[in-house]
Amino acid sequence: MRTYARYTLGIGAAVALLAGCGALPLSLSKGQDAAQPPISAPGAIQQGVRVAQSLPSASTYRVLYRFRGKDGANPIGGLIDIHGRLYGTTAGADLHLSHHFGSVFSLTISGAARLLHRFDGAPDDGAKPGADMINVRGTVYGTTPNGGSGCSGGRSLGCGTVFSITRTGTEKVLHSFDGASDGRVPSAGLIYVKGRLYGTTAGGGDGGSGCTGYFCGTVFSITTNGTENVLYCFCYGTGDGLHPAAGLIDVNGTLYGTTEYGGDTAICSNGCGTVFSVTTAGTEKVLYRFGRDSSDGVLPNSSLINVNGTLYGTTQQGGAHSDGTVFSVTTSGKEKVLYSFGGGFDGMWPYASLINVNGTLYGTTYYGGGIGCLRNDGHGCGTVFALKP
Repeated sequence: MRTYARYTLGIGAAVALLAGCGALPLSLSKGQDAAQPPISAPGAIQQGVRVAQSLPSASTYRVLYRFRGKDGANPIGGLIDIHGRLYGTTAGADLHLSHHFGSVFSLTISGAARLLHRFDGAPDDGAKPGADMINVRGTVYGTTPNGGSGCSGGRSLGCGTVFSITRTGTEKVLHSFDGASDGRVPSAGLIYVKGRLYGTTAGGGDGGSGCTGYFCGTVFSITTNGTENVLYCFCYGTGDGLHPAAGLIDVNGTLYGTTEYGGDTAICSNGCGTVFSVTTAGTEKVLYRFGRDSSDGVLPNSSLINVNGTLYGTTQQGGAHSDGTVFSVTTSGKEKVLYSFGGGFDGMWPYASLINVNGTLYGTTYYGGGIGCLRNDGHGCGTVFALKP
């Protein structure tokens, strides 16, 4: 039986550590636009479960904006569209700037960028945002895994924040996590359900003496004016999940998510991860524990998606070839491995969430795709794949 005890640091913790490296805001003055000339080239990917093979000449790829260090670097999170303008974050800045803890920017589809906010770090502001933001009635909300008034340390540290920002750049810290029962490191984005925002913290909580650093974690809710409530704390050493680094989804008023660790410890020393549900009142249930045998998935780190009442997701590793899986799970907890990645010309280690396009699931793998890539110890440079459930 293959052991996964050595996989003790998942991508969620890696992102938090990566965030600690710093790198970027925009050097533009607040409210200043900077046009970026686009560059056109052939692009677009045909997908198939197979790797992208060709670039159709009918498609067009454009670089809308190039970050240059002083005007931003390392945008980890995705973009959101509000009335035809794109909004996103960067995770750091030029270290010579007084503010180098990340930024929020907007961008027209023609490539004109505007700096909305530079994060100032602890204790008064967040630091190093990496998750997608969310638009609620014209105001944008997000999380930072570092910064805030909770926890000790330098300006960039802190235990993370929830923030709001208007489309014209007025930012406000709604909540600073305290690192203890309140949680720490909110590395995922938020969802909006019936007037409240919901999210996870990858660590903290009051689940016992083992809840240090990135372990344990919480599910929390917060109003748009900043009233926060911990719905559930994950419990160390009980078979519960640990380290919910991914975001939540809402299915008919119940929240569903994954934890990277926790659950069954037969194969993984800290558990191989779980799928869980939690009500908006805080009643949690472990639906499935990964790692029950060597062919099961291991270490789910991405958010789930809902397709006609069935949940779909990925595990970083595990499966028939130990290179990761795509799985489905019902809301009652019946799990099925749909595909086991095999490395080589196949994909390997799917970290990210899936999307559903007309009944076909699309996703990416961090490694795999052949041996022509000289990076990554010959594991390949990654793939884009499609899968019919």
